[in-house]
Amino acid sequence: MTIMSLSNSLDIYLILGALMFGMGMYGMVQRRTLIGMLIAAELVLCGASINFMAFNRFLAPDPTVGQIFTLFIMGIAAAEAAIALSIIIAVYRNYRSVETEDVVELKG
Repeated sequence: MTIMSLSNSLDIYLILGALMFGMGMYGMVQRRTLIGMLIAAELVLCGASINFMAFNRFLAPDPTVGQIFTLFIMGIAAAEAAIALSIIIAVYRNYRSVETEDVVELKG
């Protein structure tokens, strides 16, 4: 099996997507800063997009469905990043920190 033939395998894309999704979930749990958690959430969305595109390329009869889902995920990721960054800036202005332990007072 050569490296060029690996790009024609669904398994490689699914493993890559699962790795990115797993790293994102691990990062969301382990990160202590809000920025780190935001980056980890982007990894989760990127892993899901890779899976949609892989299934689109190898299994879907209609080639546009996976691309539409991926564009939808990219739009959600952009909106999520904009909203999360505005919240992080507001939190930083009030607490002078983006550590999650410093903003515990935000509960309920």
